[in-house]
Amino acid sequence: MSTPTQHSQDLLSRIQPAQGGREVLDPATGELVGRAPEASVQELDHAVARAKAAQPGWAARSDEQRSATLHSAADTVEAHAEELAQLLSREQGKPLNGPNARFEVGACVAWLRATAEFSLKPEVLVDDDSGRAVMHWRPLGVVGAIGPWNWPMMISVWQIAPSLRQGNTVVIKPSGYTTLSVLALVDVLNSVLPQDVLIAVPGRGDVGEALSRHPQVDKIMFTGSTATGKNIIKSSADTVKRVTMELGGNDAGIVLEDSDPTSIAEDVFWGAFINTGQTCAALKRLYVPESLYDQVCDALTEVAAKMPMGVGLDEQNVLGPLQNKAQWEIVDKLVTAAKDSGARVLLGGTPDAEAPGYFYPTTLVADIDPHNPLVVEEQFGPALPIIKYTSLDQAVEWANELDFALGSSVWSSDLDRAEEVASRLVAGTTWINKHGAVDPRMPFGGARESGYGLEFGVEGLKEVSQPHIINR
Repeated sequence: MSTPTQHSQDLLSRIQPAQGGREVLDPATGELVGRAPEASVQELDHAVARAKAAQPGWAARSDEQRSATLHSAADTVEAHAEELAQLLSREQGKPLNGPNARFEVGACVAWLRATAEFSLKPEVLVDDDSGRAVMHWRPLGVVGAIGPWNWPMMISVWQIAPSLRQGNTVVIKPSGYTTLSVLALVDVLNSVLPQDVLIAVPGRGDVGEALSRHPQVDKIMFTGSTATGKNIIKSSADTVKRVTMELGGNDAGIVLEDSDPTSIAEDVFWGAFINTGQTCAALKRLYVPESLYDQVCDALTEVAAKMPMGVGLDEQNVLGPLQNKAQWEIVDKLVTAAKDSGARVLLGGTPDAEAPGYFYPTTLVADIDPHNPLVVEEQFGPALPIIKYTSLDQAVEWANELDFALGSSVWSSDLDRAEEVASRLVAGTTWINKHGAVDPRMPFGGARESGYGLEFGVEGLKEVSQPHIINR
């Protein structure tokens, strides 16, 4: 098992309060990780004022200078990758290996570098005898970023990088569950950023609400639950600030009859169980044709049974605990309801109540009613319902009937047919023969109650910019 390095401990000491603060416990072991500071609303006001004062100077830098600064930010995150990954593993619970802590820090580097290379150039709209009109993209001002606990570092970078690239400054409020991880990331980034361009303000819900209401905050970017997102939208309404909402998901995957169960099993597994299922755009309900049902169930069970779950700092593990007790209870409640309804548990389903940490075993549930709570409610954990269908039209109808529409996937050996089925699904993104494969070059966002606005790529830059048309 890895042990925290001295560099990791040094980083932790820089972000902890000199005294007081809130205890942060490892969700895998219950051991003390450190103490998180908690700011007041008055401290948030001060942070916003500093960010607002710093913004004109940052915006005055050239496009090339801001790009170079983001590349420097990527370099310094990469240089501190191991200590960041260790702290993330201890606080969030995710293992170092697999698509987890080291992967997440690597994604921070990749997104910073990719965003540094995107650029919004002025666009000539009209240039003829009637006149000339050019659309420019100006910074909004101060962006308020409110992030989640499941991918705290990576999603923070999704909010920070485009905002800074376009000349905004950022005040970020970390989740109360993963405060230290985000503070550590910001500490590393601020070693190369100008003063007050990026400020982290940890705090309770009143701080987040104050940020969303703040009259000097020009934009809110939020990733998290739909319920919290609705509250933020309401809080932001009085100041008519821009918002980007990446909210809850209950992503459907549809397997077509021409699929090879063995060849897709591992990709389906990771589509569902990446970060131990704690991902908005994870595959959360799988629809399988009757002709392949038993084969898919067997192939998935074989793959899932081989994936080691345990303490994150143990190098062999690729699945970890649920991050917090509340989420563990949601997963347990939904799986229990499925079992009580007569659904068949292929793997897992019975947690060890005496074991330390918030571990829930990797769980596959078959022969389940398509409207069982485990299917229609977002479980956000390591439990996948597998639903049998006899009609593709019925599977598409089931996939589209929920209020959530973040992602979806189609699994088939016939790519043209898969694309035809994909076109019938309601979602922000539909993947073919993969799931949750986000890319910094490709815009990402939800439909219905999974949110609105786009992140990533040039479209993501537009979301943190004010279009300004000069017409002469």
